[in-house]
Amino acid sequence: MRTRRRKAGFSGQTYAEFAMIVLPAITLIFGIISFGMPIDTWSFLSNAARDAVRYAIVHGSKSSSPATTTDIQNYVRNEAHGLTPSAITVSTSWNPNNNPGSTVKVQVSYTFRPFYPFNSVSLPLTSSAQMVISH
Repeated sequence: MRTRRRKAGFSGQTYAEFAMIVLPAITLIFGIISFGMPIDTWSFLSNAARDAVRYAIVHGSKSSSPATTTDIQNYVRNEAHGLTPSAITVSTSWNPNNNPGSTVKVQVSYTFRPFYPFNSVSLPLTSSAQMVISH
């Protein structure tokens, strides 16, 4: 009857297989995170533009506190968590004016720069929203 005692001889193979699996897995995880961050930033820009337009339509010229371009810009920048607020560009336009029945359009822009591995790469992201002023 033979007993198998060669179990200790396989430990080197285990380390090699572990390294072959872990390194691509970690690379894949960091790749998913790196691609998810600009998507999250664009999602923020989209939501911020919609929220700013809602703020602008409620605060028209007939409102008790009419919204200005600076008010809308500050509104968007106060919502920015995890981004550099001073790097966010907000442009607001009223067509033809800030009275009820007119159209307001808010465009929010941000230049996304990934932190790893391509630090010199930049991705310009923009989102806009448009609604009719109610008050």
